[in-house]
Amino acid sequence: MAVSVRGLYFVVTLFLGSFFGSVFMLGPVLPLMLLSPAWYRWITDRIVATWLTLPVSLLELVFGVKVVITGDGFIPGERSVIIMNHRTRLDWMFLWCCLLRYSYLRLEKICLKAALKAVPGFGWAMQVACFIFIQRRWEDDKKHMENMLDYFCDIREPLQLLLFPEGTDLTENTRAKSDAFAAKNSLPKFEYVLHPRTTGFTFIVDRLRKGDNLDAVHDITVAYPKNIPQTERHLILGLFPREIHFHVRRYPVASLPTSSSDLESWCRERWAEKEVRLREFYSGQPRGFDRDGVARVPPCKTELRVALIKAASLLYWSSFIALCFTGLWLWAPFRLYFLVMVGVYMAQQKMIGGLELLELSCHQYWKSMAANVGEKKKVLDGKMQ
Repeated sequence: MAVSVRGLYFVVTLFLGSFFGSVFMLGPVLPLMLLSPAWYRWITDRIVATWLTLPVSLLELVFGVKVVITGDGFIPGERSVIIMNHRTRLDWMFLWCCLLRYSYLRLEKICLKAALKAVPGFGWAMQVACFIFIQRRWEDDKKHMENMLDYFCDIREPLQLLLFPEGTDLTENTRAKSDAFAAKNSLPKFEYVLHPRTTGFTFIVDRLRKGDNLDAVHDITVAYPKNIPQTERHLILGLFPREIHFHVRRYPVASLPTSSSDLESWCRERWAEKEVRLREFYSGQPRGFDRDGVARVPPCKTELRVALIKAASLLYWSSFIALCFTGLWLWAPFRLYFLVMVGVYMAQQKMIGGLELLELSCHQYWKSMAANVGEKKKVLDGKMQ
């Protein structure tokens, strides 16, 4: 199949936006991390959120993708863990169409594989955004995840953490592995989802709950009624989804089981529900989670406001990319800064392993300094008494 001009435009625009955005928008803010990680996080979350609107505007305004959201919706600004079935490798990006309407994109973090942080542009922005990168080896990931979650609890910045408990997208190969796991553990075989891995989910929920940084778990089921773009290659070929359906179930933290074993069972029950829900979705006509096609909870933004955000995003990022090329062509100091920042991103990746790790180290340093000051103050107060 031939490469699509539309697909190339989509991928190249996203790449250039993330690449130039990392250098010229996020780069100047990086020194703030050394002085105040909390303020650095507050500012960079909002800068990254502006880029997250770009895929939404391209998908909906340029390529006419229809988004249908049903179910419970979100309470704007609440802190949550988002669990979702992983139908394609692109579900995380499509979810932004939902979150733009029902939440705030600046709150979202994603738990994803560590190899992605090395991708120029996209990976740099994800490091600055403080996404949680995992090696998919629990003995290696547990301590890192614990440190990252404790950091978010310490700085009290609201967090919505997206997690795919299945661990990978649904393909014939992964379904076969899931079936083998089901047979080994006397579980039913699934057709529309994979059996979830519950260790990471229960750990995250328990840690955030202990840190008083969790209001709810959002269980989202995603489906594609007309065509399914499985990988990035499908986008390059111009095979965009014609419709994306999200069904949202909101579970307040008080309704969740308290023990890890019960929480694991709770997660498996949600996946059994997803299997039934998706079977009904794909067997019904017209395909949809709710035949009325409406959400029980209205979005926090009107469709007019969403349309204005999408239009502004497309205009801003198109102009920004053009201005970056112009600056690189005409202005030597601009080129020098560009080269220095690219070098900084590449060097820190090799020396430190990622900007999110540096941010975490800065926070731990200032936290220990504050603790030492507090201890000295207690000693002085004791002597004065």
